[in-house]
Amino acid sequence: MLNQTLTTNFSAEEIIICGVTSVVLGALIAAAFGYKAHRSGSYMITVALIPLIVQVIIMLVNGNVGTGIAVMGAFGLVRFRSAQGSAIDICGVFLAMAVGLACGTGYIWIAAALAVTVCLLKLLYTILPFGNNKAKEKELHITIPENLEYDGVFRDIFEKYTKKWELVQVKTTNMGSLFKLKYYIEIADEANEKKLIDELRCRNGNLEIMCSQISVTDEQALF
Repeated sequence: MLNQTLTTNFSAEEIIICGVTSVVLGALIAAAFGYKAHRSGSYMITVALIPLIVQVIIMLVNGNVGTGIAVMGAFGLVRFRSAQGSAIDICGVFLAMAVGLACGTGYIWIAAALAVTVCLLKLLYTILPFGNNKAKEKELHITIPENLEYDGVFRDIFEKYTKKWELVQVKTTNMGSLFKLKYYIEIADEANEKKLIDELRCRNGNLEIMCSQISVTDEQALF
């Protein structure tokens, strides 16, 4: 049983136990947040190693105020030098850091309980249709000529093939001769996606149309 009173020194046994726990829980978090998701290898490895790194840092600065302030500055620099990920990516990183903090202060059981609970909830929410309409929620980009009034020009088509739609961005291009429209839509029947695009391109003069999943940059707007 580890001593849960914060001290400036850790025994070799405590360091080994905390280190092994951090590695195991880091692997668990990486596996859970990579389940049914397109995660890069670098992200998976990073999340798996963060608990161990944070744990060692906390053990090193324990009781040393000056070193602790220096570490805070270092973490601040990492924040500004790192590219943002999606909302779920950020959640995984925060969980890994929290587990590392708990292990670094000797709270092994709290770290294990936190990691297991959050990972199980993440897997449950992934399996269940909890806020997950990826098959139907789309980001639609349509290019139209400048002489075509974009306000309501596709209303009848959207009413035919979608449950809801929203025009979220209008952008001029090609020296103002073209407009790029960005919509968020929810397709009523995924099998009709091609029919939707075919009717749209007939309306916009066969100019560029792109239909895709909601981009990661839109998820970042939550933070």
